[in-house]
Amino acid sequence: MVFSRLLIANRGEIAVRIARACADAGIRSVAVYAPEDRDAMHVRVADEAFALGGESLAETYLNPAAVVDAAVRAAADAVHPGYGFLAESAGLARAVAEAGLTWVGPPPKALELVSNKLSARALAARAGVAMVPASPGPVADAEAIIRFGSEHGYPLVVKACYGGGGRGMRVARSADQAAEALAACRRESEAAFGRPECFVERFLERPRHVETQCLADALGAVAVVSTRDCTVQRRHQKLIEEAPAPFLSARQAAAMAAASRSLLFEAGYRGAATCEFLIAPSGEVFFMEINPRLQVEHCVTEEVTGVDLVREQLRIAWGEELGYADAPAAGHAIEFRINAEDPAGGFLPAPGLIRALRLPGGPGVRCDFGYDAGDALTGSYDSLIGKVTVRGRDRAEALARGRRALAELRVDGVPTVRDFHLAVCSDPAFAASAAADFAVHTGWIEQEFAPVVAGLAPTTAADPARPAAATARMVVEVDGKRLEVVLPAELAGGAEALGDSGPAGGAGATPPAAPRRVARKSAGAGASGDGSVSAPMRGTVVRVATAEGESVRAGDLLVVLEAMKMEQPLTAPRGGVVRSLDAVAGQNVAAGHLLCLIQPD
Repeated sequence: MVFSRLLIANRGEIAVRIARACADAGIRSVAVYAPEDRDAMHVRVADEAFALGGESLAETYLNPAAVVDAAVRAAADAVHPGYGFLAESAGLARAVAEAGLTWVGPPPKALELVSNKLSARALAARAGVAMVPASPGPVADAEAIIRFGSEHGYPLVVKACYGGGGRGMRVARSADQAAEALAACRRESEAAFGRPECFVERFLERPRHVETQCLADALGAVAVVSTRDCTVQRRHQKLIEEAPAPFLSARQAAAMAAASRSLLFEAGYRGAATCEFLIAPSGEVFFMEINPRLQVEHCVTEEVTGVDLVREQLRIAWGEELGYADAPAAGHAIEFRINAEDPAGGFLPAPGLIRALRLPGGPGVRCDFGYDAGDALTGSYDSLIGKVTVRGRDRAEALARGRRALAELRVDGVPTVRDFHLAVCSDPAFAASAAADFAVHTGWIEQEFAPVVAGLAPTTAADPARPAAATARMVVEVDGKRLEVVLPAELAGGAEALGDSGPAGGAGATPPAAPRRVARKSAGAGASGDGSVSAPMRGTVVRVATAEGESVRAGDLLVVLEAMKMEQPLTAPRGGVVRSLDAVAGQNVAAGHLLCLIQPD
């Protein structure tokens, strides 16, 4: 069966990517949106769009019933979940099937098996794949972590049993860090995946993070479509990815490919999957987890193999055979995630209005973005604006094109990690031409590269001039379906029109005459020398670890903020007594909001 209409149960750049694949395949794409996304880029790119109803994440993008209802209203015959949100939800996969629609993803049983990291480890054990030691089940409390540490040693990593993307992970380097690591991991896991269960695993020091991109069809054929290196990370979340993974030995690559095939065959898997591994400094390869979905970094694999992974997902979902066992790679590709974050400020996420956006071009450059000039990033979603992927005949040429493309990229209105990427591309530890000189590891940013990051200047440029618009676009909803009307500006009158000054995002692009949404710019500085502790960003208080009048020491945890799917712990700048405490769990605070004062004893 070939689909005629596909609903994309996601937002941002991945929803745009899927809509474009649908257009290539002659399939009509249907977007869904929360109220604040009524005029988002993914909505504008899709052929149709339907409101999910509700206000919060739980009522919109994380609501399986709302997604299925939108698919039925749109007369869709398939649903693609993208990544994040409900992409790993066996419940949504079943609900889609029960509605008579096709789920573009793995079967629910396979999802349940591999989405839970503990059951995925059990699967790996049956397949004879090497792993680092871990607890056999979820840990009940900090004492269970301490017992594990006594047996296996420190450091340990506490991990969410469900979900991925680097969320729900905390390292404990001693027994006295176990309780806070578990509490933070549970809190983040509950917020991101709706499940608080966590387990503990021996933490591997200074590893590389390498993975295989795999495809599996309904007949049991599994293709390994190149390898990727995703070692450059902050907070266990990837920032730079490349394919094929450089400086792998033939033995390491063969071990990963064989393990990947065994794991997916054992799971009865169908669709796209990523098998993730850690490579120890000794060269040993250890299985980590399976991500049962498309990955953010899928672009680098596409660039070196010529395989359109989204189109392959569609082919597999409608029952076609893969027709190949491997996809040979040619050249080298590197992807740079462009996040709205301030690297020098601890990679703090920064919601705000994108006032201008100029994307790079030229040979070997690909841009996948989910926002245009005039769009606003809110604190409700992660900080990814888009991705710049470069390809060259070899790694050296890809790096050269990466430096050129990043230099061309312009994002005004919010800080980004662009200059961080430029610094990495010029650092000998990353830009090495020989395996012996390639010195990055998963903690490299926070350790060896930290002084470079701290010295990076802010990347937000001054606001450009904003010309008046000749036309105005108005968005209305009819029975929950989004419709767009373009009128001469003088006829729009006092209506809440959306300025249309031409296409945004290309070279020399200028933003609309009026912003599409209200800007929510972050500023502020955490703790100061006078003992005041302020919110460094707009966010939500998720934990208050102190009380009015309590004595604290320098470095003690005070408050944990969450914004754009990232937690930020705030600690005492000095010893003293907590005064003027203004923080309650669940409270929304603006950047610069005074949370408390630490007065000397």
